[in-house]
Amino acid sequence: MKSRLLGAVTVSAIGLGAMPLSVEGRPDEARALATVHAALDAGVTLLDTADSYHLPGEDPGHNELLLARALATYGGDTDGVLVTTKGGRGRPADGSWTVTGDPRHLKAAAEASLKRLGVEAIGLYQLHKPDPAVPFEDSVGALRELLDEGKIRLAGISNTDVRQIRTAHAILGDRLVSVQNRYSPAVRDSEPELRLCSELGLAFLPWSPLGGISRSVLDGASEPAATDRFAAFHAVARERGVSPQRIALAWLLARSPVMLPIPGASRPETIRDSAAAADLVLSGEELARLDGAEAF
Repeated sequence: MKSRLLGAVTVSAIGLGAMPLSVEGRPDEARALATVHAALDAGVTLLDTADSYHLPGEDPGHNELLLARALATYGGDTDGVLVTTKGGRGRPADGSWTVTGDPRHLKAAAEASLKRLGVEAIGLYQLHKPDPAVPFEDSVGALRELLDEGKIRLAGISNTDVRQIRTAHAILGDRLVSVQNRYSPAVRDSEPELRLCSELGLAFLPWSPLGGISRSVLDGASEPAATDRFAAFHAVARERGVSPQRIALAWLLARSPVMLPIPGASRPETIRDSAAAADLVLSGEELARLDGAEAF
């Protein structure tokens, strides 16, 4: 697996977004563990989770506990694996997503995540989303305190704009290493944030990087049922004989050297296909076609 930098840490160019293993429609534990193990077998060393990845109304931490079990039961070396988690969101019984950026809550959430993951310090801890009811500087200040206390090694922010990224960078300096925003072939409105991350040397972790692209070639469909926004990705996939999803991930990697896609997966074969995107080099002609695809 090719690698990229997350701060000073070297990680796989493709990570695993573990959220689908714990929310609605999640697989049974055996398949969930097999999915994580397949990712590790494929060379994935970046695992993304959050305390709020669980079914509505459940106790926080289902996904964190699952990843801890997966790492503990893996037969190979896991010393180079970086688990990144997030705090500041909740999932009450009504199925909504709440936001709580209060510093006391964030520090308590990080402590709880630390215990669930069973580590001495969280490799990368991210503010899941700014809380409009709490000054952003106060929420980021909680990350600074956690860094100073040695409870987290690196800090990141998610769902933020250019101003907030600059503010967090001013507070945390080089201990801020990542931004996780939504970005995909269909959703590209975080281009300014991506450019700033490149300028500041911050890793950009696009969440929902595939944006609904189906795996028609992988799943054996004769003619992909692609909408116009994905037509170019499906066309290149047919020409290459690979899944449109693999093409989309290769395209993302080509967008910027700071890009670190974290596609979700709930089956071993899915993450194996996604991991293979790290070795797929698109031609200039292919990139031009994909760059020009209509983005909604």
